[in-house]
Amino acid sequence: MRGIKRIFGVSRKTLSAWIKKKVDTLPLLKDTLPAAKPEDVLEVDEAWSFVRKRANKRWLWTVMLRRTRHILAFVIGDHSERTCRRLWRRIPQAFRQCASYSDFWKAYETAFPKETHRCVGKETGETAHQERWYNTLRQRLSRYVRKTLSFSKRDRWHYRITKWFIIAYNLNLSC
Repeated sequence: MRGIKRIFGVSRKTLSAWIKKKVDTLPLLKDTLPAAKPEDVLEVDEAWSFVRKRANKRWLWTVMLRRTRHILAFVIGDHSERTCRRLWRRIPQAFRQCASYSDFWKAYETAFPKETHRCVGKETGETAHQERWYNTLRQRLSRYVRKTLSFSKRDRWHYRITKWFIIAYNLNLSC
């Protein structure tokens, strides 16, 4: 943000207002998604980041539609079953009956239905698209790089920037 402030010659408050206004005018995540199909498959995973200092861990949990690579739902929180259940509730109803795959994190076994969800290892390739997406996220949002000097100072900004990235990513897929 310091670089952007310097380039445009604006204050931090002005830049923050611009970003907040932009994020507030974005379409809802559900409005960026394609229609569900019965044969759709979901990939679920989580990535670690932090706010202010490394001790303040935040986990970005996402659900990806394998067919189109759209991010269907996301939540930022801790690495608990409670956060995983929040993720499940954010998945649009039309996609909840789809087959889904994740790693062996124990929260998935309790939050996702046993009839449609499978926990698999990375060697199966069932979550490869999701893992690749996290590489894209880390390339484009430096606050998700593991060893970085660019980090979020506040939770609300961490959420806003992540939301902006995900919605822009989905809209680019729709073009």
